[in-house]
Amino acid sequence: MNNHVTILEIDAKSIQHNLAYFKQKLKPETKILAVVKAFGYGSESTEIAKLLEDKVDYFAVAYSNEGIILREAGIKTPILVLHPQLQNLKDIVKYRLEPSLYNFKIFDAFLKLADEKPLMNYPVHIKFNTGLNRLGFWHSDTPTLISELKKSNNIKVESIFSHLAASEDPNEQEFTIGQINNFAYIVKQIYQHLGYKPMIHILNTSGVINYPQAQFDMVRIGIGLYGFANNKKETAQLKNTHSLKSIISQIHIIQPGETVGYNRAFVATKPTRSATIPIGHADGISRKLGNKEGFVFVNNTPVPIIGNVCMDMIMVDVSKIECNEGDEVILFNHQQHIEYIAHKCETIPYETLTAISQRVKRMVKH
Repeated sequence: MNNHVTILEIDAKSIQHNLAYFKQKLKPETKILAVVKAFGYGSESTEIAKLLEDKVDYFAVAYSNEGIILREAGIKTPILVLHPQLQNLKDIVKYRLEPSLYNFKIFDAFLKLADEKPLMNYPVHIKFNTGLNRLGFWHSDTPTLISELKKSNNIKVESIFSHLAASEDPNEQEFTIGQINNFAYIVKQIYQHLGYKPMIHILNTSGVINYPQAQFDMVRIGIGLYGFANNKKETAQLKNTHSLKSIISQIHIIQPGETVGYNRAFVATKPTRSATIPIGHADGISRKLGNKEGFVFVNNTPVPIIGNVCMDMIMVDVSKIECNEGDEVILFNHQQHIEYIAHKCETIPYETLTAISQRVKRMVKH
């Protein structure tokens, strides 16, 4: 049971709007994979999956346990596990998840498992590295891969995919087009020798916006679902999905010379009203937002965070506004505020959203 008064509200209609926005950029036959890893980018993965399962063709998660949670919640849609580990392969089969095979170690282990069972045409995905240099086979692995794949009827390649390193950066256009061309070359080799044509996909959210010519069979929408497009003009077309809310627990009058919080970081120079809010760095509010670097909204008015952010609390200066204990506090509820927070913390909205801890109750607004 979670009675924490701090709530992360997820707007279902906004997520549907954002999906529809990307859909209209695609050819009618292009399939959509929705990325719901990391609790749905810090939201609520099972609720998001239920919301989208009749609107998308695939889901993707990072790790097998994330896929198991979706299966246990009744999700039947195919689920791609992007980063499976050797010790999870049996669970992957048990829950009918589809592994990304990214090197010979995991490929051989899964093939061995498939042959032992035996499985029949079990769907797998082959990941190629085209320049991100994170996971994936090299193009030089292609001949060995093809001969291994031809030996077994127990696995079937559902898709071949890769991941762009800098699709949001106009200065890296040449590199990105190089990645797309390398990928197309690898696919052509596989198509020639494999005997059937798996689906292919390389585009992420920014790729859909900047490289629509490379839609291939499917695209993967991640951060775009949650209201960000890594591009001001496009983000403006999307709707905010995450709103973080709390309340005022207590109000203090701080006299001149008195201090607020750890290390006495805020010193009052005049009588100051300080409000304490039950959310802190254990909930994902960075310490970098303390000492007036960050702000929250109380009664539609921005008020600065004063002193250091504590583990479970922040204090804000409410001297200039009317407010009472128990009043609602908005930590953020639009993309610009989330981007401001990310900028102040020298990070990106992805981290700001996924940092909201699981201690904070999630509530989906339909």
